[in-house]
Amino acid sequence: MNCFSYIVTRDFGFAPNPFGRFCTLATCKPRIRKKADVGDWIFGLTPKHLDNNLVYAMRVNEKLTFNQYWFDNRFQYKKTILNGSLKKTFGDNIYYFDESTQNWHQADSHHSLENGVINERNLNRDTKGEFVLISSEFFYFGINSIPIAKELKESFVVGINHRIVNEKIALKLIDNLMNNFEFGFHGKPRNFNDFERYDGVS
Repeated sequence: MNCFSYIVTRDFGFAPNPFGRFCTLATCKPRIRKKADVGDWIFGLTPKHLDNNLVYAMRVNEKLTFNQYWFDNRFQYKKTILNGSLKKTFGDNIYYFDESTQNWHQADSHHSLENGVINERNLNRDTKGEFVLISSEFFYFGINSIPIAKELKESFVVGINHRIVNEKIALKLIDNLMNNFEFGFHGKPRNFNDFERYDGVS
């Protein structure tokens, strides 16, 4: 089992998308999405100025291609609807590859430019990850992020990329979560206020 830790710099409910039955990681963090396998765990932390608390933890239950994710009936609710609820505006099911044209489709979304124009920077980074990670066994805290015990924290804290956490250390945090929380949604995303687009730079 591999355990990945990284900083959730922007917590809009887009990456990860914690709404509904599944927590999904479909965009950003391409190296994690490419490397992680079923059974691995992913941990997202707040930035240093917010004490590197735990935003979410998810066990990978499925690993799908973008086209599998796009066409799967279970995940239609995660497609972006810009005139829908705030949750819908941050839907992460935004990509599929058109075999007939050999081109990527990027839905009008948080990762596109105005009027649905493709944001090549986001598209290129996101699709490098090749896969979408799916979890039904997750703890998402968002704005209610929880502290990580001092004796474990150093093993999770990372800079701009990600790190592999020692399995024994990760299992201690997982056991703590299992003993104190139910799987699921425990707080709205930290930046979940109004819809905005991400240019892929800032």
